[in-house]
Amino acid sequence: MTVEKLRQKHSSIPVNPLIAEPLYLTGTIERMGTGTGDIIKQCQKAGLKPPEFIEEEDFRVILWRNEEKGTEKGTEKGTEKITRNQQLILDNVIKNQYIKIDDLVDAVGISASKIKENLSKLKAKGLIERIGPDKGGHWKVLK
Repeated sequence: MTVEKLRQKHSSIPVNPLIAEPLYLTGTIERMGTGTGDIIKQCQKAGLKPPEFIEEEDFRVILWRNEEKGTEKGTEKGTEKITRNQQLILDNVIKNQYIKIDDLVDAVGISASKIKENLSKLKAKGLIERIGPDKGGHWKVLK
């Protein structure tokens, strides 16, 4: 298997089938041989450079992050710096004020704890507000 072949559809023979099969049966992995393709697709979806696969004495994957420092969002309180992830959260809340944390995880591509952390920062900056309880409430974007 070459690094270049990893970027294409390829078959996969697990090194340890005794570990691979239970992982597949429990749903931890969907299928074998799709990991590198999934990584490439997720990077494209997030607008990132494609990952770099390196095979030397070991195998490594370099995942690039967006180095964008943040955008400015105008508010009544002045101009606030927000990160790319925070902007994605705001964009999704604008589209759907009833959006759930799990949906934001899928849309933004970060963990639920990071979504909650960014929501707290957006609240502190006066850009977003939660109306009602966690279940049954909704988000309000403040301009």
